[in-house]
Amino acid sequence: MAREHRDPGAESPAAASRTSSTAGESAAGEPTAGVPIAGESAVGESTAGVSTALLTCAMAFSMLQLFLLGALGPRLVDELDVSPTTLGLTTTIGFGTAAVLSPVGGRIVDRVGPRRALAALLLLSAAALALIGAAPGAGFLLAAVALGGLPQALANPATNKAILASVEPARRGAVTGMKQSGVQLGAFAAGLPLAALAGWLGWRAAVWTAAGAAVVTAVWALRALPGAAPSGAAGAPRPPAGAVSLLPRGALAWLAAFSLLLGCGIASVNTYLALYGAHRLDLPSGAAGALVAVLGVAGIAGRVAWSRAATPGRAPWLPGWLAAGAVGAALLLVAAAAVEPLVWLAAVAVGVFAVSANAVSMVLVMQRAAPGRAGQDSALVSAGFFAGFALGPPLFGVLADADRYGWGWALVAAEFAGACAVGLTWAVRERGARRRAGEA
Repeated sequence: MAREHRDPGAESPAAASRTSSTAGESAAGEPTAGVPIAGESAVGESTAGVSTALLTCAMAFSMLQLFLLGALGPRLVDELDVSPTTLGLTTTIGFGTAAVLSPVGGRIVDRVGPRRALAALLLLSAAALALIGAAPGAGFLLAAVALGGLPQALANPATNKAILASVEPARRGAVTGMKQSGVQLGAFAAGLPLAALAGWLGWRAAVWTAAGAAVVTAVWALRALPGAAPSGAAGAPRPPAGAVSLLPRGALAWLAAFSLLLGCGIASVNTYLALYGAHRLDLPSGAAGALVAVLGVAGIAGRVAWSRAATPGRAPWLPGWLAAGAVGAALLLVAAAAVEPLVWLAAVAVGVFAVSANAVSMVLVMQRAAPGRAGQDSALVSAGFFAGFALGPPLFGVLADADRYGWGWALVAAEFAGACAVGLTWAVRERGARRRAGEA
């Protein structure tokens, strides 16, 4: 959906077209391959491969605490004496912080550039993980998780801005899917190697190991990525007048609403899947943690594949249809109470459908980002996703405390169904708008 930010003294269309072209944007509004977008010149072609790996790692660390709290949930409940409701509250506090700070975080990334933003988010992730590992009880744990909301607020704006600066338009979908799969790489790391390390050395040692790895990655970011010219630097094109907004509008508003509902369901699955396996299905702690790893692997494959498929003509329809598949995944979790092996199929389906839908929404944001606004636009949609992560687990936690997991998964199915309705309604409106534009 095209968006205009025009003031009364705006230049003529012809002059605007010439100005856009010199700023790295074609007359059609698409960034020109190989030409940096306003303030987004962060990564050259020679470092593109390294950047993809680095961005993937940054996304993994930005949300690693969520998956660690889910995978280590049975141990935290036993050793720190926290209730399932409190476990859900950790997610609420972390992502509530991220949701509130995301719009401001996007503006910060647009100003300082992705290199410094990525280093900051990795160091903040390391600090949050270190404090989680030192937590003596629920209160300290919740404070540490709140700190972990800061890197989450920076993650999508910083990584999306780096992609727009260094990757040609034809490859952006694939690279976006790869870096978004970093979130699920974090789920895999939490559910398998780190969960195994927790069984060997204890859960605190596992969390501290993750904190150390985040510091190493921050050093990598500072050494591998060249500095960026901030958006306010001399000679750097600025966003159009009137572009700065802390509220999503147009297509961004639809994507934020979709992400809100999707986030409610995904966060509930991430937080309670391992606990469901251990407490309701009587799986060993290692097997329950492996459910999170399976979800992570499926999410990696799904995010890469669906992001590649998200061409401009097809992308608007994908969020709605992927959310419809997620409804089926939630219903499989309900059925797993009677047929235990279905829980593994459900974990795969959540990764392939629900988790992948978030990656496609980021592709859509970049396809529609105005010059110099990649960070801000990404942050506004991410704020909706994080708000869903803050709201979903506490609602599920009330049902989990009452051992009503079946009703909890039914609630998740309803949240995914709502996301499906929003996604498909927006896609229909988009098609109608394109048809009217073609007839004009």
